[in-house]
Amino acid sequence: MAVWVAGLDDLFALVADRFPRVEPRLQARAYVRGLLAPLAGKNGWTLAEAAGNKTPDKMQRLLNRAAWDDSGVRDDVRGYVMRHLGDADGVLVVDETGFIKKGTRSAGVQRQYSGTAGRVENCQLGVFLAYASPKGRALVDRELYLPKSWTDDRDRCREAGVPDDVQFAAKTDLALAMLGRALDAGAPAAWVTADEAYGKDGKFRGWLEQRRAGYVVAVPKSQAVAGDAGKSRADVLTAHAPGQAWKRRSCGNGSKGPRVYDWAAATLPEDGTEPPGWSRYLLVRRSLTPDAKGEPELAYYLCAAPAGTEDEELIRVAGARWAVEECFQTAKNETGLDHCQVRRYDAWYRHATLALLAHAYLAVTAANAPKALAAASSRSRSRRSAVSWHT
Repeated sequence: MAVWVAGLDDLFALVADRFPRVEPRLQARAYVRGLLAPLAGKNGWTLAEAAGNKTPDKMQRLLNRAAWDDSGVRDDVRGYVMRHLGDADGVLVVDETGFIKKGTRSAGVQRQYSGTAGRVENCQLGVFLAYASPKGRALVDRELYLPKSWTDDRDRCREAGVPDDVQFAAKTDLALAMLGRALDAGAPAAWVTADEAYGKDGKFRGWLEQRRAGYVVAVPKSQAVAGDAGKSRADVLTAHAPGQAWKRRSCGNGSKGPRVYDWAAATLPEDGTEPPGWSRYLLVRRSLTPDAKGEPELAYYLCAAPAGTEDEELIRVAGARWAVEECFQTAKNETGLDHCQVRRYDAWYRHATLALLAHAYLAVTAANAPKALAAASSRSRSRRSAVSWHT
């Protein structure tokens, strides 16, 4: 226990300058200790009780009115994770998660699809950035999605504390803002991965190429892909893959052991827009067991990376996307990411930032702990004129 407390003291020493006064800093430390505690629900009342406060007033003031720099703490969280978990094989992972809400006053809430619930719900959506490496994984950034129903109603925004200069931003724009912050800060990550909500956006992929950030992003089967005779659907190209193109590989370990699929990769024809020395690829994942119709399930990825990148590397990055799901599960179950009951825009960011701080502390502690403790918790560029399946 003493080691954990000392580690938390060291962590708060890193963020101390983000709190102009000692009282908010001590209250934030108590808030994070409460998020790390085994409490059934981590709301204002339970966190206050864990801190020895008679009422939740101090916790509410910390989120709503106290003077401290949550954006600075966010940057400190990212730096802390990179220092302890950073690795040349690191991957930045973009994804979103839902926060089920009642009523209509919480910033950004509306009826919208939540992957967390698997259906349309009254909820907020947060877009998050995770960092995954062989040393561990943690959430490092967060943005609250505001639908147009909110940004088109400035009175409603003001009531929820949304600044007047905050305008509508698509989820891909929020993702790029977070990726830009991480890359500008020198995050040791040569790769980015995301699901098809982001991967199908050509501007998203183009931005990554401009930043020379390799990517493996999911796309729908109908995605237009450069083929032998112009553009073709990803599934149509895949139907012509030779049998020897398929290789059985693991894309990493899951809760039940290695995640094994059949994979096929192809180098796509060049069109002159690739970054110098880079190629684009189509990667396809095929399940080993059939679906309800008796057919194997296929998933498609567009990739860009230095020419000659090995198939196994593309497969590894594709598998890294699951890291963000594990981060969401841990952050929600262990550090109260979705326990927030605040309504204001700024309060959401403050709670999410402190939850990320707590989650990063768990991830780094597990990576640095003894094994038993952790268990408890380039080829030259050549021009191609046709799809080239790797055999």
